[in-house]
Amino acid sequence: MKRLSQLESIDKPREKLRKRGIKTLKDYELVALLLGSGVKGKDVLKLSKEIVKLFKSDFAELDLEKLLNIHGLGEAKASQILASIEISKRYLIKQNRKITCAKDVVEELKEYRDKKQEYFLAIYLDGANHICHKQIITIGTLNESLVHPREVFAPAIEHRCASVIIAHNHPSGSLNPSHSDIKVTKRLQESGKLLGIELLDHIILTKENYASFDEMGML
Repeated sequence: MKRLSQLESIDKPREKLRKRGIKTLKDYELVALLLGSGVKGKDVLKLSKEIVKLFKSDFAELDLEKLLNIHGLGEAKASQILASIEISKRYLIKQNRKITCAKDVVEELKEYRDKKQEYFLAIYLDGANHICHKQIITIGTLNESLVHPREVFAPAIEHRCASVIIAHNHPSGSLNPSHSDIKVTKRLQESGKLLGIELLDHIILTKENYASFDEMGML
């Protein structure tokens, strides 16, 4: 049974992480880092490869009992693996937020609802409507000269996004779209069609409420 410390330097996942970064590690090397050592008759890398094989066949339904079916894997190490998976899921759920309706956008941008200046913002989404990126496009009264399609869609191209939602706040409290609001929206919608990046909605935010171009049938 080999511990990580007994492996050749070039084979050590920890050394590889330090020199090349965490993203260069293979799945079984990541598991090996979690385990730290193998078991009697099975070194850490062999054990890790068996665990990864189980991940690939039954990850969604993985539990303690299934891990313990791997010969030599004890409850302590199996529990470490399950705990690592669970904490990763919890944080990934928070980070990989999904937009399902206008209210989700309002919640995501709630800090801008009572700003004294107008903020024009964009939320960029992947094909499953998970947030890839958020960006302030401009600050100031909304008009065509301030909001150029290039500024809105460049981040979408950079982050390989499928769609974009734009939003801006109305410090006045009015939910009625202005002539400029409508004009900017149409221009961005047309630009998005040319680029193959869909404009899903334009949300107007106020301190008390919101208005959605999509819900109002204006897109």
